[in-house]
Amino acid sequence: MNNNDVLRRIRYIFDFGDDKMIELFALAECEVTREQVSNWLKKEEQDDYEEINDLQLATFLNGLINHRRGKKEGAQPTPEARLTNNIILRKLKIALDFKDDDILDIMKLVDLRLSRHELSAFFRKAGHKHYRECKDQILRNFMKGLQLKYRGE
Repeated sequence: MNNNDVLRRIRYIFDFGDDKMIELFALAECEVTREQVSNWLKKEEQDDYEEINDLQLATFLNGLINHRRGKKEGAQPTPEARLTNNIILRKLKIALDFKDDDILDIMKLVDLRLSRHELSAFFRKAGHKHYRECKDQILRNFMKGLQLKYRGE
């Protein structure tokens, strides 16, 4: 999945307007304009489409965490310069305050069965012998499950 798809899906799942999107970036101490947000949300074939880079999406996800869980005192986490599906999944897990069972339940909504061991492999460090890369299909299904849970569609 590309970063713009992730941003569009999160916006849709939680029904965020432009003002809310700008606010989420601000919660991670990043100022963006309405025009930037609008261009990131456009389809690739549209004029003015602009790709959101990894650093910007990581900043947005940090803002989502701050919004949903409360902003921590002191220095804010540094957004990752390079995002992977594993990091995106982890940030969504943190933002939504999900436990493993919650994620497995979301996956069941889209008829995707994962074991606890398979799921925990996504959250391990990249060098760990049981680390497993989160493929686009897994992240896409997780976000589809979130849509079913929060939008009921």
